[in-house]
Amino acid sequence: MSVSRFGVSLDEKLLKALDDYVADNAFANRSQAIRHLIEKNMVEEKWKCDNIVAGAIVLVYEHDKKEILKKSSDIQFSYKSFVLSVQGFYLNDQNYMEVIAVKGPSKKLTEISEKLISIKGIQHGKLVMSKAK
Repeated sequence: MSVSRFGVSLDEKLLKALDDYVADNAFANRSQAIRHLIEKNMVEEKWKCDNIVAGAIVLVYEHDKKEILKKSSDIQFSYKSFVLSVQGFYLNDQNYMEVIAVKGPSKKLTEISEKLISIKGIQHGKLVMSKAK
């Protein structure tokens, strides 16, 4: 990978925010943080264009709520062409985490995740998407 150098001028407030971002995310330097932010923006732009992306839907809920697992499975089945894999983990005596690997148009993955996250009893849900070449 060829690297080009350039100068950037930032006001003090933005420079402080960048330095805080570098520290909070354990980046080695400002350049690494800026690369990350640009790549993140490019991925998010692809989401808006409804490009094909890969992602993971993470759900956390109480494992003794069997109806949540049933509803989650039913939704996944209705979108089976987008679901690549599902893995579950017991986090402790009460909580279960389900990770659903997905691939497809970003709007469709967002639709699936919204249906899953809105299941009554889901404590936390999040969709993470990344570009899929």
